[in-house]
Amino acid sequence: MTDQELKEALLVKRTKKILDEEWLRMQPTDNEIAEEFFYNSLAHTQTLAGIHYDFLGKNWKRSAGAIEDAYDIVMINGKDIAIIEVKYKAHESDLTKLLTKKYENFKKLFPIYKDYNHHLVLATFSLYDDLTEQALEAGVIVLQRKGDTVETFIPKAA
Repeated sequence: MTDQELKEALLVKRTKKILDEEWLRMQPTDNEIAEEFFYNSLAHTQTLAGIHYDFLGKNWKRSAGAIEDAYDIVMINGKDIAIIEVKYKAHESDLTKLLTKKYENFKKLFPIYKDYNHHLVLATFSLYDDLTEQALEAGVIVLQRKGDTVETFIPKAA
């Protein structure tokens, strides 16, 4: 191989690597796919657990002092607010984080909704049965993908 052929081969290799990295960067993550699915499903009816909502928002971010957080989907009407955490595959740590850090931060970051009925929701494509039970026992609504639809599990107290 001549020096020129070697230079050209290295250039092709570098160019391919750059294009491959750019292609991967442009692909949506599993969580982004799950967020889009649940957002579109909820936007279609604007109803969750028998409650109709007037407004639906996604990717709410807010900071105040040292507190900063983001919320995947939020649904609001005049007296209810649903705070929806979306995960492609939910784990116990996701439920714990929603019930503690995410919810506590929400109350601090969005005090305007302090008198609303708060509904915490875990939306996921996949989770274990015992996690569903744990969420329901904690009063968290569970949304799970079932084919092209959403299956809703509602806590008995809700």
